[in-house]
Amino acid sequence: MDLARTLERGSFDSLFLADVVGMYDVYGGSADAALRSAAQVPILDPMMLIPAMATVTERLGFAVTAAVTYEQPYALARRFSTLDHLTKGRVGFNVVTSYLESAARNLGLKTQLDHDQRYDLADEFLDVVYRLWESSWEDDALLVDRTHGIYADPEKVHDIAFVGEYFSVPGKHLVNPSPQRTPVIFQAGASARGGQFAARHGEGVFINGMRKDIAGKLVAGLRGEAERQGRPGGSLKIMQQMTVIVADSDAAAERKYREALDYALDEGSLALWGGFTGLDMSQFTPDQVLKNVETNAIRSVLNLLTTADPDKQWTTQDIAEFMRVGGLGPVIVGSPQSVADEIESWVESADIDGINLFHAVSPETYEEFVDLVVPELQRRGRARVGYEGETLREHYFGAGMTQVPDHHPAAGVRIR
Repeated sequence: MDLARTLERGSFDSLFLADVVGMYDVYGGSADAALRSAAQVPILDPMMLIPAMATVTERLGFAVTAAVTYEQPYALARRFSTLDHLTKGRVGFNVVTSYLESAARNLGLKTQLDHDQRYDLADEFLDVVYRLWESSWEDDALLVDRTHGIYADPEKVHDIAFVGEYFSVPGKHLVNPSPQRTPVIFQAGASARGGQFAARHGEGVFINGMRKDIAGKLVAGLRGEAERQGRPGGSLKIMQQMTVIVADSDAAAERKYREALDYALDEGSLALWGGFTGLDMSQFTPDQVLKNVETNAIRSVLNLLTTADPDKQWTTQDIAEFMRVGGLGPVIVGSPQSVADEIESWVESADIDGINLFHAVSPETYEEFVDLVVPELQRRGRARVGYEGETLREHYFGAGMTQVPDHHPAAGVRIR
């Protein structure tokens, strides 16, 4: 609740709640390293946190993750409609397909679905929930007519009669239309198939380019794919992952960064890396140069790393140190002016719309950003001063834009 207040004080669009539904158990063949280092465990159900934060804020949005591979669209549509009602239209849905084998095993599958099949399922999942949100209840179906004893007009509440490859949902949505109907859709697909999915459905899109030129190519690719699918490229609000460590001076910020690195646990870094890549780094010595290990998995990992530093000879220890603060994203360290300069440089050279601010420590990273960086960005016209609209979609697309625009696939099933 305190964090939500802080972010609203800084006029943030939204607080993003990532989620995983499994443990990072690749490193060393167990979840021990993740548990010792608190590598995304324990992790609470993020949806249950939103109502508490909404009670102490008026405008801040909440983007929350749900793994559609392990959900049922009929039930999840109700949860999001409920949250959208409770927050008065401040909810977004970050659509993920999950990447952890431990999640698959604990949620009824022997192994994960193939990568592209997970996105095929996700496409169908969204097709179902769009129909529930947009085409089941007409705008004026809820009458609350005490005189005639009619709460809802049954003639204006419709079955969606959906039958697909993965889901069959014949009936009506359980909830009357919420302020946004469809929550703001977020996505972070990085593969070719994931990019197609993000360009089709995403309104907010998270990217992680390790350098500005890489981020720029990702942004151009996403905007181009959106246009090929009949959506304006500018309809995607694209946010680059970024960790910011700020202090009154560059030197003080650098000292703070070094202190954070000293506290980080290499075992936790490698546990996360194992979950991200499926590669158990415990099988290699700390100083082993990985290019000498001839496996396809290692080659694919090295392809990721060499984008960050093409000339570096990567070892297991290097990867652990690289992941300590900021994960796979850039870390910006400096005074408020230096940080603002760097953010502006990313905006101008990579065509990003904003940043997805990661923390080194919470809540201090966010408090310092709001107190030191936000005023500098506001002076430069790079950050808003207050909110114009009330719903999350309005924060991203302007006052009055509460519901999905006509070019979004959810609008294609809307009751006319």
